[in-house]
Amino acid sequence: MAQLKRREILAMTGTIAVIATGGAAKAARPKIKVGQIGTSHAHASGKMSTMRKLSNEYEVVGIAEPDAARRKAMEKHRAYRDLKWMTEEQLLNTKGLQAVAVETDVKNLVPTAMRVAKAGLHMHLDKPAGASLPAFKAVLDEMARRKRVLQMGYMLRYNPAFQLCYRAVREGWLGEVFELHTVMSKTVNSASRKKIAVFLGGSMFELGCHIIDSAVYVLGKPTKVTAHLRKTKAEQDNLADNCLAVLEYPKATATIRSALVEYDGFKRRQFVVCGDQGTVDIRPMEPPKMLLALSKARDGFKKGYQEVALTRSVGRYDGEFIDLAKIIRGEKQPDFSAAHDLAVHETILRASGMPVN
Repeated sequence: MAQLKRREILAMTGTIAVIATGGAAKAARPKIKVGQIGTSHAHASGKMSTMRKLSNEYEVVGIAEPDAARRKAMEKHRAYRDLKWMTEEQLLNTKGLQAVAVETDVKNLVPTAMRVAKAGLHMHLDKPAGASLPAFKAVLDEMARRKRVLQMGYMLRYNPAFQLCYRAVREGWLGEVFELHTVMSKTVNSASRKKIAVFLGGSMFELGCHIIDSAVYVLGKPTKVTAHLRKTKAEQDNLADNCLAVLEYPKATATIRSALVEYDGFKRRQFVVCGDQGTVDIRPMEPPKMLLALSKARDGFKKGYQEVALTRSVGRYDGEFIDLAKIIRGEKQPDFSAAHDLAVHETILRASGMPVN
C-alpha cells in the first residue's frame, strides 16, 4: 500500500488550516462575518454546522428562513440552535456582513443568489444552480462585476481522493485520458421522490450534478451530451429515478450514472478515470477508498496497482469553507472558475434532458 505523506493530504484538502487554528497569529485574524438564507436544501444544516464549527474562520451573524412554519421547526434543530433569526432583508443589511450561504430549496437558489449578488456579498451557493442557464449566468456576471467570489456547493471537490485524482490528471500521471466512468446513487422515500420529480432530470439533476462537476474538471466541457432518463416506478410518480448520461470528447467518453433506487448505493458510488499510462479508481467516495495504477513510478507511488492510504477528511464540507475563507481574505485564487461553473451547469442541464436557453 502506498502511503501518501500526511502533510501532502492535509495540504490538498485544506484541513491543515483546521489544525493550525490554535496559533496566536490565526486567532488574531478577524473572523469572516457570514449568514445563511434558507434551511430547505438537503445540505443546509450540514453547511451551517460546518461554518459554526470553523469558529476561528467564521462568525455566523444570523439566519433567514422565509417559511414561518419551517422556521419554527428549524429553531429546534441542533445546527441552528441559539442563532439569531431574521428576515432576508435584515440579514443582507447586517453591518460588516461579508458572505452568505444560500441553502434554499432548489427552485429558489438562483433567485436568492441574485439578491445576494446585488447586495455585493461573497457567496456559497448550493447545487444544482436552478433550471435556467441564462439566470445562473446572470448571477455569475453580477458577481464578477462586483468582484465577489461565488463558490458552488459540489461536495466532492475537496474530498482527498478527488484532490489526488485531479493532481494525477493535471500532472500527467495517467497520460492521455480516454475513459471516465462514474456512479452516484442511493434510495429515497416517497416524499423525497415527489420533491425531486419537480425537475425533469430527476436523479441526474439532483445527485448526478456532483459527479458531472468532477468529470468536467477532469475532461473539460464535452462536445456532445446524450441523456437517457428512465422511470422505474412510472405507476407511482413521474420521477426519472434511473439515469445515464454519455459525455463525448474528441478522444474520450464519459458515462455518468445516477439512480434513486439502488439499495445501499453509497457503498458503490465510484469515480474512475483511465488514461493510457494509469488509472484512478475511487470507490466508495465517502469515506473515500482509492486504487491507483501507474505505468511507471510517480512521486512516491510505485509502478502497478496500489491502494492509496488517504487521511480521512475532518468533515464533509470543511474543505470548501476553509478554501472560501482563504479566497475572501485574498490569500489565494479560486480553484474552480466561473467559466468552469457555467460549463458544469450547461452539462448538467443537457445530461438531465433539460433546456439550456
